[in-house]
Amino acid sequence: MQGRRVITMATSRPHELSRIALIGNYLPRRCGIATYTTDTRNALKQRYPDVAVDVYAMEDGMTPRAYPPEVVRTIAQNDPADYRDAANLINSSNADVIWLQHEYGIFGGPAGDMILRLLDRTTAPLIVTLHTILSSPDADQRRVLDAILRRASRIIVMADKGRALLEEVHGVAPSRVAVIPHGIPDRAFVDPETFKPRFDFQNRKILLTFGLLSPGKGIEHMIEAMPEIISRHPQALYVVLGATHPHLIAHEGEAYRNGLIARATELGVAENVRFINEFVETDRLLDYLAAADLYVTPYLNEAQITSGTLSYAMGLGKPVISTPYWHAVELLSDDHGRIVPFGDSGALAAQVIDLLGHPDACAALRGRAYARGRTMIWPRNAEMAWHELALAVDEAPARIVTVPMQRKPVDHVAPSLAAVERLTDGCGILQHSLFMIPNRDHGYCVDDNARALILMHRIGGVDAARADALAVTYASFVQYAWNGERGRFRNFMSYDRRWLEEEGSEDSIGRSLWSLGVTASEARDRDMRTWAASLYDQAASPALELSSLRAQGFAMLGACAMLDAHPGHDASVTLLRQFGQNMRALLLSARAEGWHWFESCLAYDNARLPEALIRAGLMLEDHGMVADGLATLEWLKDIQTAPEGHFRPVGTDSFGREMQRPLPFDQQPLEAVAMIDACDAAHAATGDSRWLHEAEIAYGWYLGANDLELPIASRIDGGCYDGLMPDRVNLNQGAESVLSFQLACCAIERLAAGCANRATGLLAAE
Repeated sequence: MQGRRVITMATSRPHELSRIALIGNYLPRRCGIATYTTDTRNALKQRYPDVAVDVYAMEDGMTPRAYPPEVVRTIAQNDPADYRDAANLINSSNADVIWLQHEYGIFGGPAGDMILRLLDRTTAPLIVTLHTILSSPDADQRRVLDAILRRASRIIVMADKGRALLEEVHGVAPSRVAVIPHGIPDRAFVDPETFKPRFDFQNRKILLTFGLLSPGKGIEHMIEAMPEIISRHPQALYVVLGATHPHLIAHEGEAYRNGLIARATELGVAENVRFINEFVETDRLLDYLAAADLYVTPYLNEAQITSGTLSYAMGLGKPVISTPYWHAVELLSDDHGRIVPFGDSGALAAQVIDLLGHPDACAALRGRAYARGRTMIWPRNAEMAWHELALAVDEAPARIVTVPMQRKPVDHVAPSLAAVERLTDGCGILQHSLFMIPNRDHGYCVDDNARALILMHRIGGVDAARADALAVTYASFVQYAWNGERGRFRNFMSYDRRWLEEEGSEDSIGRSLWSLGVTASEARDRDMRTWAASLYDQAASPALELSSLRAQGFAMLGACAMLDAHPGHDASVTLLRQFGQNMRALLLSARAEGWHWFESCLAYDNARLPEALIRAGLMLEDHGMVADGLATLEWLKDIQTAPEGHFRPVGTDSFGREMQRPLPFDQQPLEAVAMIDACDAAHAATGDSRWLHEAEIAYGWYLGANDLELPIASRIDGGCYDGLMPDRVNLNQGAESVLSFQLACCAIERLAAGCANRATGLLAAE
């Protein structure tokens, strides 16, 4: 490939937005996100008619839908190709900004991670509205949302609690977050009696709950409150308005609704409970709300950061009785509604009876609710959102544009601590960077500190003393991550040094054990080796419970290193035998014609699995393990070699594709060092020099011998970019990437030295 590398910095900023790419569910899909996205688009167009708003509608494949013209493309939830094609369309449209409506369940992959495929491929700045923020996300949920938050220029939440959770759980600076309440239609303040005849509600006191019906809404508790309510107010009618959630219908039909109807009959209140099983459009919903005397949200889970139906009820001046989920607590504060405990039918009944029995107090509450609703009408919402969209564009970082260079032979780069030290402070190594600048928003993780600890033992020469000093910092982090009560390592820590979980992912546990085994074997300091062996002994037995295949592989590499230092170490031998047998059993089960792998899908750190099996087989003198490890590595090597002969690691687009040839992007730095180390293990097992050649090919990926012929790593300070995209390099330099390159430099230097020593020995023998 011919050309030259040109670096240009974008200097101009658009002051007016002309095109927005809006991603989310969209009507006629029936859900709250679809309604919100549709109302958002309409409000923007009404307030700013000259801006183009291109809608990219998420599709779940449940039923064909006829979308309006503003939907320029649908994205099939579970089709990776659709995310890529949508990204290309957004780029070609020259959208000024992308506005993502985020909810975990509307995107494909673990915790909806397929949306990252689109975001990583687009160049426009991102603003994201978060419809769910969890106080205790699992590993996948944290991984996905952290990636979105890193990509986003601005973040919108609908309640102050959302901003607090982002700061506490994800380490996001509050200055990046805007609180914009859920938008509501601008409706006049009306007497409910004027709307009741439309629905045959005359002479009734209407208690209304609206929304897609599903467990967790607490409807059963309100039904159980009805006998006491009608004993005081016989004219009370509880209206449950809304269709059953489509996903619930797909799995169990109308069992939940039928159970509620049966309960009302059992309690003798069937005449005072009415179920309206329909998905109502916004205007009809507002008419129902206008006819209601009281609005009730008896939800059972506090972790609800927004409720559109609650906002609508406030906007129409409805007295609201609610359980204390997060949005309700904020919206109903300062005597703008009534709060009752979760699951308390008696409290629900008491509040309904009190409000129906005191018309003046009820009217005053209606007035306060309506006044608060005026602050949330859609025109005001659109203006606040427009401000954030403009900020996202104005604050977007300048971009570096690269034109590929002519490919040159790859020379080795000496290991360097410069980029590692840039990311390190007194606590440990920070996870992420914005370009080369450490990003403190996302704090630390034991994964990266374990990698850094391994690296320090492999950095030698004039940097050895500095590496040993840094090793103490990383070892201290690993030690602090150990939760002895649970027999697990914590993983994520915020910048203010608060653990964000009591135990980390299985991968982080496996990597921590790996770093301890290597430290016990390779540390230059005797006391450091003693510490590592001690903590390894505490963690090894609980690690036998690991079920994740890669976590087992990482732990096996640690066990091999531990056996180097302490031959016959019982726990390590047990671990190698148990996990090695499991790997071979999985291989036997998953293997098929043309597919010689442990699982039906390829994922991350792939080469670590054959490496672990080869090294374990050598340690245990188990020739079957070695043979299976070599066979799977040979297959993976073929899979990861481009037709032109360069290294092409399995791209993240391939994750989840069962028994299919891998897709090339996005390519991650950790794959190349994993391949180098696996080739080292294969060479140790066979003595075949072609594995040294394969290691060189994988190493060349960092320095431009790749699909775009662009260097991923820096020869100047040893830094490394975060990945190779279809059209560019991801210019952030996170810890995983920098450490991967430095470990690769150490490995290739060690292999080259071994070759030189062998050549010297042969000459001397001659």
